[in-house]
Amino acid sequence: MAFGIKRAEVEKWKRQIDAGEVAFLTHYWMDERFPHCRTVTKVGCKDLTKLANWGRKYGLKKEWIDYRAGGYSHFDLLGDRQKEILQKEGLYDHIERFRL
Repeated sequence: MAFGIKRAEVEKWKRQIDAGEVAFLTHYWMDERFPHCRTVTKVGCKDLTKLANWGRKYGLKKEWIDYRAGGYSHFDLLGDRQKEILQKEGLYDHIERFRL
């Protein structure tokens, strides 16, 4: 279950994806499969080759892409890898806002 984000933030993320950009959306999250994680960053792109190549820079396998029919396929970043990748991408506002 996602929370802690506004509709406008989700819409911006979708617009960036539709424009072919690699887009980041971090939000609070609860999933009993991952009880140690309280946030997730979704990294999406309409161009799946571009998304897979982006992920490869960080050791992410293309098989880990959460494919969505109709768009908004993405990687889910969790835990220490989430913070590490956000730092490398210079997205300190995500780190500060969600106290990662």
